[in-house]
Amino acid sequence: MEILVNLDVMMAKRKISSGELAERIGITPANLSILKTNKAKAIRFSTLAALCRELQCQPGDLLEFKDDQDDQ
Repeated sequence: MEILVNLDVMMAKRKISSGELAERIGITPANLSILKTNKAKAIRFSTLAALCRELQCQPGDLLEFKDDQDDQ
């Protein structure tokens, strides 16, 4: 099982660049990239809240649960 971060999809819908979003929410572009590429092991609620505020979305729009059993 894994949690997927669909940040790139929402950013494309909102037409916002990584650099601009990182600056608006107060994280480094490198840390935003880790989230976008699903390499993050955790996310702070404050970061998730800032992303939702800037992208005008809900946490469920950014996070998706994928069960390994779906692949079998």
